Amino acid sequence: MNPSKNIDKQISDLSDWRGKKLSEIRRIVLATDLEIKEEWKWDTAVWVNNGLVCAGGVFKDHVKLNFFKGASLPDPNKLFNSGLEAKNSRSIDFKENDEINESVLKDLIAAAVEFNSKAKNK
Repeated sequence: MNPSKNIDKQISDLSDWRGKKLSEIRRIVLATDLEIKEEWKWDTAVWVNNGLVCAGGVFKDHVKLNFFKGASLPDPNKLFNSGLEAKNSRSIDFKENDEINESVLKDLIAAAVEFNSKAKNK
């Protein structure tokens, strides 16, 4: 199965709020940069552009958006609320009633893509 179909299946298998939240996150990620591609790694959605950008993870009480190089990204709006002690990555845990600030999240995703592009061109 191709990565997008795996992600579609993951979302459709989640009949509660988590599927809707992951679907919303996916829409925002894909709308941020037309060069972002979907992959299926570690049994979850992964988005790439010149390297790993972020991954979605589904847990009992939250949906996680993990940024692989989050420790190197500017986060002026303090979106990162999980994995703050990790050496490289940072995450955002979304709970059921959390609103997603689309423009701020897009800025963070764009910063991750830009970081990958600069790292690739070094």
